[in-house]
Amino acid sequence: MDIVLLVGRILFVVLFLLSAVGHFAQTDYMAGYAKSKGLPFAKLNVLASGLVFGLAGLAIAFGVYGDLAGIVLALVLVPTALIFHTFWKESGEAKAMTQIMFNKDLALAGGALALAFAFSTNPGLTLTNGLFA
Repeated sequence: MDIVLLVGRILFVVLFLLSAVGHFAQTDYMAGYAKSKGLPFAKLNVLASGLVFGLAGLAIAFGVYGDLAGIVLALVLVPTALIFHTFWKESGEAKAMTQIMFNKDLALAGGALALAFAFSTNPGLTLTNGLFA
């Protein structure tokens, strides 16, 4: 089952690693969107979230304090859902798409917390034990 957990961790973090690349490759575009949502220091926040997604993704994939990485991801994803995916303010197709993105972020936060728990109990193939193990 260690291999299954490792493969699951790798599949889970693909989205975060690609998102990190996007945050750095399209910083100005993403900062404009963040600013339109009222986020202060938009460019700095885009770069910071890209760094968090990249480092946490690598930490989970390689098993380096994956429990901490899972908690950090969840702490970023929930506010992200609430700030950027305000489906209750939309209508029609925009509402449906925004609600999908909101639900995706909450589901990813739940998955990140489940992985944090897994790292603290039986992390499988890792480079370090969990920080909170």
